Amino acid sequence: MAEGQKRNLAEYLMLSVRGIIMGAADVVPGVSGGTMAFILGIYEELLDAIKKFSSIEAIQMFSRLQFKKAYNELPWRFLLFLGVGIVAAVLTLAGPITWMLKNQPAMIWSFFFGLVLASVATVWPRVKKWNAQAYAALLVGGLFAFWLVGVVPAETPDTLWFIVFCGALAICAMILPGISGSFILLLLGKYDFILKTIQNFKHALHPFDLNALVSNGLIIACFLVGIVIGLSSFVRLLSWLFRKYHDLTVALLIGFMLGSLRKVWPWKGAEGNILPENLSGTVMAAIGIGVFGFIMVVAIEYVANKKQKQNKQQVES
Repeated sequence: MAEGQKRNLAEYLMLSVRGIIMGAADVVPGVSGGTMAFILGIYEELLDAIKKFSSIEAIQMFSRLQFKKAYNELPWRFLLFLGVGIVAAVLTLAGPITWMLKNQPAMIWSFFFGLVLASVATVWPRVKKWNAQAYAALLVGGLFAFWLVGVVPAETPDTLWFIVFCGALAICAMILPGISGSFILLLLGKYDFILKTIQNFKHALHPFDLNALVSNGLIIACFLVGIVIGLSSFVRLLSWLFRKYHDLTVALLIGFMLGSLRKVWPWKGAEGNILPENLSGTVMAAIGIGVFGFIMVVAIEYVANKKQKQNKQQVES
C-alpha cells in the first residue's frame, strides 16, 4: 500500500486475516511467516512499518511522551491489526496444528508444501530482469536453505545471553521468506524450551507462584529483548537490500523458498524424505490438500494483482 494511504475497516480486518495466515505458518517449524507475508503482498510494508517503529525518531517521540505525534505518524494500525491476527493464530491454531503434525503429518505438510511451491510461482515474476547474477543468487539461496533445513537440532545452553541471541536470530528468520523462526529455535535446541517456559509462566499465574513467575518471566523478557534487537537491526538491512538490489534480493528469497521445500516434503522416513509407496486414498488426499494450498495462493495473488490494477486505474483517472 502506498505511503500515507489509509485502509478502511474492512481492509484492516483483512489484514488481521493475513496475520492469522502468518501466525499459522509460524507455528510450524520449517514454514516461514515471512513467506506468507511475501505472497500476501505485505512483506515490504511490514519491513517498513517495523523500521519506522524502531527508528531514532520513534524512540525520541516515546521518550519525550509525544504520544499524539506517534499516533499520527507511526504505522501502529498496520502492526496492531496484523499482530492481533498473528497472536490469535498462535493461541488458537497451535494445538490443532500440533495435533495434525503428530497424527496426520502428511496432510499438514502437503498443505504447506503447496503454499510454498505456489509462492515461488507467484513471486518469480517480481524479478524484473533474470540475468546471471539473479540466477546465482537463486542458487545460493536455494542451496543454503536446503542445507539449513537438513541440519540436526543441536544441544545448547540455557543461559540468558543465549536466550537473547535465540530471540534475535529467530525473529530475523521469521521475517525472512523461506526460513522459519520456529525451525531456527529447533536447530538451536530452544523450541520446546521456549514453549514450556511460556506454559510454565501461564500456570504460575494461577495459583500465584512468585518464584516461578520471576524465573520464567526473566527468560521470556530476555527472549523479547532479542526480538527487539533482531528487528531493529536486520529489518534495516533487508530494506536496504530491497532498495539497492531489488532483483537480486527477491531472487535470493525465491531460492530460500525453493530450498525450504526439503523440510515441508509430506512423506518422511527414518532417514529423511521418501516417495509414497503407492497412490492410496491417504496419499491422494494429501496431494489434493497440497493442490488446494497451491490454488489458494495463486487465487490470492490474482485477486491482489487485479485490485492493484483497479487502484492504479482509479488514481490515473
